[in-house]
Amino acid sequence: MINTEQIQPDMPVVCSQDGQFATVDHMEGPGTIKLKKDETGQHHYIPVSWVSSTEGGKVKVDRPGDKAMAEWSSVSPNYIDE
Repeated sequence: MINTEQIQPDMPVVCSQDGQFATVDHMEGPGTIKLKKDETGQHHYIPVSWVSSTEGGKVKVDRPGDKAMAEWSSVSPNYIDE
């Protein structure tokens, strides 16, 4: 089980092959990581369930970067459309 208190702003987010594909903006609720804006100015969100490790000052996810980027969300799962 990952201790989400170890996930801090500005930590690099790396894929299963150790390539960085994002940077942590902050935790968005107990189960979601909000990532800093990409080159197009868009935030993305990934679930904590993807995180396999927070060792070495980086957030490592359990999948290749291209798969993570294909599966991340552009809308916070905490967003409620009223």
